[in-house]
Amino acid sequence: MADVKSTIAHPYIPNTVPEVRDEMLRIIGANSVEELFAGIPDDLKYNKKLNIPDALSEYELSRNLEKTLSKNVSTKDVISFLGGGCWEHYVPAVCDEVNSRAEFLTAYAGDEYEDHGRFQVLFEYQSLVAELVDMDVVNVPTFDWAQAAATSIRMASRMTDRYEVLIPKTISPDRLKIIKNYCSPHIKITLVDYNPESGEMDLDDLKKKLSEKTAAVYFENPSYLGFIETACKEIGDLAKEHNAITIVGVDPSSLGVMEPPSRYGADIVCGELQPLGIHMNYGGGLSGFIATRDEVKYVEEFPSRLFGVAPTIKEGEYGFGDVLYGRTSMAQREKGKESVGTQTSMWAITAGVYLALMGPEGMKELGQTIMQRSQYAVHELDKIEGITASHFKGVNFKEFVVDFNETALTVKEINKKLREKGIFGGIDLSEEFPELGQCALYCVTEIHLKEDIDQLVQAVRSFK
Repeated sequence: MADVKSTIAHPYIPNTVPEVRDEMLRIIGANSVEELFAGIPDDLKYNKKLNIPDALSEYELSRNLEKTLSKNVSTKDVISFLGGGCWEHYVPAVCDEVNSRAEFLTAYAGDEYEDHGRFQVLFEYQSLVAELVDMDVVNVPTFDWAQAAATSIRMASRMTDRYEVLIPKTISPDRLKIIKNYCSPHIKITLVDYNPESGEMDLDDLKKKLSEKTAAVYFENPSYLGFIETACKEIGDLAKEHNAITIVGVDPSSLGVMEPPSRYGADIVCGELQPLGIHMNYGGGLSGFIATRDEVKYVEEFPSRLFGVAPTIKEGEYGFGDVLYGRTSMAQREKGKESVGTQTSMWAITAGVYLALMGPEGMKELGQTIMQRSQYAVHELDKIEGITASHFKGVNFKEFVVDFNETALTVKEINKKLREKGIFGGIDLSEEFPELGQCALYCVTEIHLKEDIDQLVQAVRSFK
């Protein structure tokens, strides 16, 4: 093992002051730090000098990081039409102001310490999301939509004691990989075909694959490819005929203009909080929520924390605390139904602030603006000869598949030309969905101005 003895304190590692370190060793009865690793076999220890550069001063380190970060091209520098699970939305300044408060920002795992209102702020977040999705119970969020969907599926499997789940083939391939990984090896994931014209789930194929082994049917609305699933009630009814649970994944930014999944039969709703006041953060500003009805059989299956409000021993006073804490892995440890570790409650605070700021009318205006601007983009791109701006027939929300099969260029070539003009084009679907050929997934939100869309259309037209 490399020698860790030092006569100076490391500026970024606590308790490295030599006197402090020596006092800690004395108290625990060790002569050196190396003794703490005595249980590791010598052949597993690295005993050579680490191949790392010399230490930098704080100024040199800052310069080095700034130089490295300057290689990135962000959406502040270009116009971006990328989406697919992490979308560019406007983030109100108050969202950053609140989540940057020291008692929130500096806490481990985004969990606010000590209790500077943390139970209440998470309860308020849960209440706001519950109102948005028209459900009763919402969890302290998990890592992202993919894990929220996977956990929802595991909840359904435990409740039904069944081990097969049906999922549409139009799901995000990345999300599907995470679901399969999280559900492996106990739960079988079976894909359901889709209608090639509309993209919607093929109900005939769904009927064939539903059985007494089906724990749940999972689908998304809006879908990964942007189209709106119109047969939601029929899907839910078919699932119920086989006593299967209906799970719906949803983009919450759509719920100001779309019916919440509970209205068309969803038993469990999950989705991504990132559109609710959270920066993209290089793809890392993600946080997944799960929502159900207030029924014991559902609540008992939540692996994550839930916060409730209850009267205290003092009349007229209320307190906030964990609901059924004993069901969590924090209480049961290895006997827990699922392990819950470092989560994303910082983003719960942010989403709560965003929803409180927007209110019902704000969410409605957001949804209408996204619909109007995305439909304008479809309309204008569709005027370009050889391009079909919406591969799937029907209404889209925020995202849509642009078909370039009739052009002489591949999506990869088009995206390269767009980057030269300061534009990030859509996600290349030619590998994810090879049956679509040269198609790309484009995203338009409230941040895209008419001039941005016109600039995209003009650029694509110039490639002809």
